[in-house]
Amino acid sequence: MGLDGCGLVCKYILVVFNIIFAVVGLAFLILGLWLRFSDSTRGIFEFEAFNSSAFVIGVIVLIVLGALMLIVVTFGDYGACSENRCALQVFSVLLSFMAAAEIIAGVLAYTNSDKVGRQLGEFYTSIYTVYAASGDPAIAVTLMFIHNFIDCCGLTGIPLIEIVKETCPKPKGFIDNFSMSSCPVTISSLFDRRASLVLGIFVGVGVLLITALVCTTILLKQLKRVHQQVTTYYSTVY
Repeated sequence: MGLDGCGLVCKYILVVFNIIFAVVGLAFLILGLWLRFSDSTRGIFEFEAFNSSAFVIGVIVLIVLGALMLIVVTFGDYGACSENRCALQVFSVLLSFMAAAEIIAGVLAYTNSDKVGRQLGEFYTSIYTVYAASGDPAIAVTLMFIHNFIDCCGLTGIPLIEIVKETCPKPKGFIDNFSMSSCPVTISSLFDRRASLVLGIFVGVGVLLITALVCTTILLKQLKRVHQQVTTYYSTVY
């Protein structure tokens, strides 16, 4: 008397899902804590004027989201590995909230793409300002990734006068030595143009969460059936 094939498949799907979820959640939490307590960025959080900045809000979101994902994973992994119905029920409730929040966030980001684009541009400006003040090599790596990913160079887009010119992409032509795209402007317009893709990503993650929720529901039903069979067996024997 145990789980049948469908139940076992769902169990292993949940284990793999939670491992991936744990890695992503841990990465978010570590990055958020590093940005919050790093010597080069700690000062930002000590001034009230910066409390509503995109950088501070982004760091707080990373920490909260990472911690929440790890809490969800704890219930999910424990419930799936030990076949604990109570833990799986808590996991399914948390998963339902996260799936709904993911889809709602995607829709809101899509309908307010211009505003979100501006906020992302402000977030870049915050990172740029921190690097200009501290010269932190870790932030330089972050800027280098952003610059090469969207092909832009600092606030002005003029490599010759940019503070962060060493993190800018290599010129692809003669003109690029003197003029490239400004990152805040490029980020804002890029998000506005790719709003449909962003919506698709959010909805896709929401569908993945719903799939895990369906597997959890199937596993719960299987465990309930096994429990009833065991109860019936022992009541018949004794």
